[in-house]
Amino acid sequence: MRTGSIQPSAKTTACTVLRPGRVAYDEALELQRTLHQEVAEGRRPETLLLLEHPHVFTLGRRGAGSDILADENRLLELGVEVRHTDRGGQATYHGPGQIVGYPILNLRSRRSGPLEYVRALERVIIDSLAEIGVSASSEDRPTGVWAGDAKIAAIGVKVSRGVTMHGFALNVDPDLSYFDCIIPCGMPDAEVTSIARELGRPVAVEVTMDKLTPHFERVFGVVASLG
Repeated sequence: MRTGSIQPSAKTTACTVLRPGRVAYDEALELQRTLHQEVAEGRRPETLLLLEHPHVFTLGRRGAGSDILADENRLLELGVEVRHTDRGGQATYHGPGQIVGYPILNLRSRRSGPLEYVRALERVIIDSLAEIGVSASSEDRPTGVWAGDAKIAAIGVKVSRGVTMHGFALNVDPDLSYFDCIIPCGMPDAEVTSIARELGRPVAVEVTMDKLTPHFERVFGVVASLG
């Protein structure tokens, strides 16, 4: 089976969960970098950031400008920024109605690698969706989580000094038309969906965050507390 659990940290089982609301991408990136340094130096517990971004297209290490299909005028009209970033993967969209999760975890103390970590993130999302009532999987699919033939969550990570950055984006109830302006994850024919579309009703981001956290605790072997 492709997804599974990951070994708990040998140093600590504490994990601080930060839920700062809607945060600009650049501001969240700086916060990640600060948290990453503090976790890597053992000066703070492992941390999970759960937030939303204003409209932004991000390009990972394998992304190219050609993955953005909208011209500058269209981007201005839509109010979308474009950012190049050092996560894995290609182009994706972040915006209101989407949970972006940035776990800052010590993989070195867990004796785990990036691939195992990504599979564990998939498991967190799949199990959370199952509780909500959405059947999803990652088996025999590109990295991420899929509801049928449509992608419902994207994953792109970075590991430096044995500590993770970046993470996942779960579509709760965003405006999916923004994905029409990019080639998501380098797959021009890929469909994109959301929890709200799968359930046929509105779904709240905050409620979905509440569902995610216990599954994150179980899969990663941590005890989470709000910071």
